[in-house]
Amino acid sequence: MGADRRALVLMRHGQSEDNERDLFSGWRDPALTAKGIAEARAAGRAMRASGLHFDCAFTSGLRRAQATLALLLEELGQPDLPVQKDIALNERDYGALAGLNKTEARARFGVEQVRSWRKSYEAVPPGGESLAMTAARVWPFFEETIMPRLRDGARVLVVAHGNALRALLVRLDGIAPEAIEDVNIGTAEFLVYGAADPAASLALRRRPASSPPDDVAG
Repeated sequence: MGADRRALVLMRHGQSEDNERDLFSGWRDPALTAKGIAEARAAGRAMRASGLHFDCAFTSGLRRAQATLALLLEELGQPDLPVQKDIALNERDYGALAGLNKTEARARFGVEQVRSWRKSYEAVPPGGESLAMTAARVWPFFEETIMPRLRDGARVLVVAHGNALRALLVRLDGIAPEAIEDVNIGTAEFLVYGAADPAASLALRRRPASSPPDDVAG
């Protein structure tokens, strides 16, 4: 398999029941909403229309990501694609915030404190993980498990969660940790990377991609 075929697509899951209710999810395991199901299918159709095809896929241990992946693979015509599930790709653990409505959390802890817990790289919610702590499990998994497939020239699809993906973008896109709070990945939004230099061991450059926009955060 030639290195010039190398491609990576990162995608956030479709809208979940917690997204719909504006709740902090973290490691909670809500199902997709009807809208989330439609978003996942639309993303699969958009990938197919863009000519995307995959050799393997990775997802988290949470059903909103797993269901999103299964639905889009149906639309891609690849329902039997090899899939590896791993909790290393789970959403960040929101600790005491999990299950709280965001408005309620702001009233209880203060607007700026909640914003810091949600968006900054280092802030740790009570009993939970910072984005830096999330990166400390996501990036090693990427390096040890996903990167070897990319180096072999595989076309890899990763369906995960907003903060798990933001943690990857710090390294993949060279985003400064202090700037990552301005980065948001909407539900069912996907990012496409191609080989910036086929001769390099791993040099990925983000390419434009059509995706169903949705700014629901969480």
